[in-house]
Amino acid sequence: MNVPIPFLDLSLFDQDLKTALERKFSEMLSKGIFSGGEEVELLALRIADFLDTKCTIIPCSNGTDALEIALRALEISIGDEVIVPALTWVSTAEVVKLVGAKPVFIDTDRSGLMDLDLLDQLATQKTKAIIPVHLYGKMVDMKKLTSWAKNKGIKIIEDNAQGFGAHQNGKSAGVWGDIGCFSFYPSKNFGALGEAGAVTTSDKNLAKKIQMLINHGQPIRDRHEMVGRNARMDSIQAGFLNVKLDYFKNWQEKRKNLAALYLDHLSGTGDLILPDTILNSDHNAHLFVIQTTLRNELKQFLQEKGIGTSIHYPTIIPKMIPYLEEVEFSIAEKITASALSLPLNPFLTEKEVMRIIFEVKLFYGKTS
Repeated sequence: MNVPIPFLDLSLFDQDLKTALERKFSEMLSKGIFSGGEEVELLALRIADFLDTKCTIIPCSNGTDALEIALRALEISIGDEVIVPALTWVSTAEVVKLVGAKPVFIDTDRSGLMDLDLLDQLATQKTKAIIPVHLYGKMVDMKKLTSWAKNKGIKIIEDNAQGFGAHQNGKSAGVWGDIGCFSFYPSKNFGALGEAGAVTTSDKNLAKKIQMLINHGQPIRDRHEMVGRNARMDSIQAGFLNVKLDYFKNWQEKRKNLAALYLDHLSGTGDLILPDTILNSDHNAHLFVIQTTLRNELKQFLQEKGIGTSIHYPTIIPKMIPYLEEVEFSIAEKITASALSLPLNPFLTEKEVMRIIFEVKLFYGKTS
């Protein structure tokens, strides 16, 4: 009987990493510093170095808080509009609602990224910002978007929850916009062992404001200059991320190699649409998302074979109750009905990927 292949099992860290994480926890337990401190400061410096950016990196509590803080730093609120993609994780629109602004949804292209050719149809005098999402790890065309936004006087808040490590024209995802927002949720390519995120900006004044917003509006302790919140990153998560950053490049190479196997062996199979740009530098291979009219049947078939899959995402945001709009988003809705994520993570073996490929081909052999 075949051993099950989960979509993602975060207990499969190799022993070297487990030992390094345990050692880091023990060191921090001995020091007794659990909020702020050298691990958080070190992480900010190491991320800036890794991304090869002069932007200020501000670690924070999670990716959703990063997005909300970005909106607050730009003073976006009631009466303002923010353009967001119809297809994304809910946080992208949720934070716009939380600050009192209106999310204006835009349809996607066939890869799931916001369709930049539709922007002029949606921008109004009330449009204060746009939140591009690097969905599945694939970057939006940031050169084109930044040019458009600059001409319109519209701020860019880059949702880089899924794109850490991708880059375009030598510039990393997350540092193109006025503000960049990162998630280090455990399932991400660069993930903590709990909730964590970061905010980036090249604007020194915005950086000071963001740093105060995540720390109760304080530039220094007990001096509150604005209404802020507690959105600091836990020291222990910063410590774990400092350990895991040493593994990131090797893990990325593994992801790309496994993605190449999928592409090589699934090309021309059934009606599959494959993510054929996943090996490019502007894609970090976060998810391997295929599209097929037989999505539900294939998912069930693979489940019966012990292979885990996932759907990112089953419903577009403007069809959810809190954000409901009676507008058609034809491409995004087509993707939600046809997209299926196959396992892709550094804990998979080539043998397991080849088994997944075999079962997918077997499915289409039975249905062709």
